[in-house]
Amino acid sequence: MARLWSHGLLLFSGVRLDVDYAVPLSSNQRCIYMSNHQSVYDIPALIVSLPGQTRLLAKQSLFRIPIFGWAMKAGGFISIDRKNRSKARQSFNSAVSRLQEGSSALVFPEGTRSVDGELQPFERGGFLLALKSGLPIVPVGVIGSMAIRQRGSYVVRPGRITIRYGRPLKVEDFGVKGKQELMQAVREQMADLAGLEP
Repeated sequence: MARLWSHGLLLFSGVRLDVDYAVPLSSNQRCIYMSNHQSVYDIPALIVSLPGQTRLLAKQSLFRIPIFGWAMKAGGFISIDRKNRSKARQSFNSAVSRLQEGSSALVFPEGTRSVDGELQPFERGGFLLALKSGLPIVPVGVIGSMAIRQRGSYVVRPGRITIRYGRPLKVEDFGVKGKQELMQAVREQMADLAGLEP
């Protein structure tokens, strides 16, 4: 349902989508996709291009948007309430369960949309999820979505979004003590894919 909704939104908005994969990604391959975040249009563009069953971890406010939020709930996406530690912990455990059931996850490690298009500091939640589940991380670069609709604006401009999927990073190569190195490796690859400064 979420994929169908995303196709319709992109078509209605006049958005063309280009997708590039550094290596073939199987629909049966479970992993955690981590993408830069510049626009609300990142979400439908990624949903359309992601292989297999993938659940989005998103802040709670997105689920309150009419139609958009309803589609996310229907798609089994996971709401994160960052203001409530107890609920955030429940959301984290729910995400781990979904991954164990056979889903992949999509995470925006910046936590929110960028104001200037540059990468913001990363939050650690998605990386803890990767380390807890043992699933590889696939960095993703989104290009062009900010030109479609900027943060704080309701104006939608037709255009092109490019999604570039990087090479999977095995979390076991870093381990829990290497979390900072893992975050830096993802950041560098994501920046390269999106044409940004790390």
